[in-house]
Amino acid sequence: MTGNNNSRERSGILAAIGFPLLIIGILVLVYAFRHVIWDIFSTPENVREWVSQWGIIAPAVFVCAQVLQVLVFIIPGETVQIAGGYLFGFLPGLGLTILGITIGSAVNFYLARGLGTPFVARFFKEEQICKLERIAASPRAQIGFFLLFVIPGVPKDVLCYVAGLSPMKFLYFLAVSMIGRLAGIIGSTLMGSAAAGEKWTIAIIILAVSCILFAVGFIYRERIEKWVERYAGSQQAPETDMGEQPD
Repeated sequence: MTGNNNSRERSGILAAIGFPLLIIGILVLVYAFRHVIWDIFSTPENVREWVSQWGIIAPAVFVCAQVLQVLVFIIPGETVQIAGGYLFGFLPGLGLTILGITIGSAVNFYLARGLGTPFVARFFKEEQICKLERIAASPRAQIGFFLLFVIPGVPKDVLCYVAGLSPMKFLYFLAVSMIGRLAGIIGSTLMGSAAAGEKWTIAIIILAVSCILFAVGFIYRERIEKWVERYAGSQQAPETDMGEQPD
């Protein structure tokens, strides 16, 4: 009991120190480089020109930007994904985007696993965490998480953190999260690639479909999450599960 209490205390202290420092650091950097950031991202042409200046390390710069987006989840993910397709083309952009999201998701997962609930609670509402923790602890946890990653409008960042708090194995989480996200990533990257090639009809169609799916997912998110929770808990839990960490 004493060891658990000490561990919780350390997690709480690390969360209390780390989160404010992270936010302050990001705000300072954004403020210091606000004019540069505005100049770069004011037009797609400026973005392309800025990335091309990095030469052979431009792909690495983009991957770092994608990782940052996953960690700083207030940045819209679709913006970076579309930029990847626009700058590098469909297949290279898709590969770089998947790599960045994979790294960022892994960092989120292990941050939650290492720092615990006190850290995650500083990002999200307790009610939201509890709801997803119930799904993570349910007999069909893996299927439930996969469905939540597939459905547009459901926040993917909180899923990564809650998965880190659950007994779910890392590799299983990674497979479920990336497969569930794949359709959305493909759509965003293809949109960027179509825009770069001035294939406006394709780009507009993908944009329209994405907006509709996102709107439906966002409007009915509560109902969808409740349905997934009921579905995930509808079976009696088996004694062992390939997705759980061994005791």
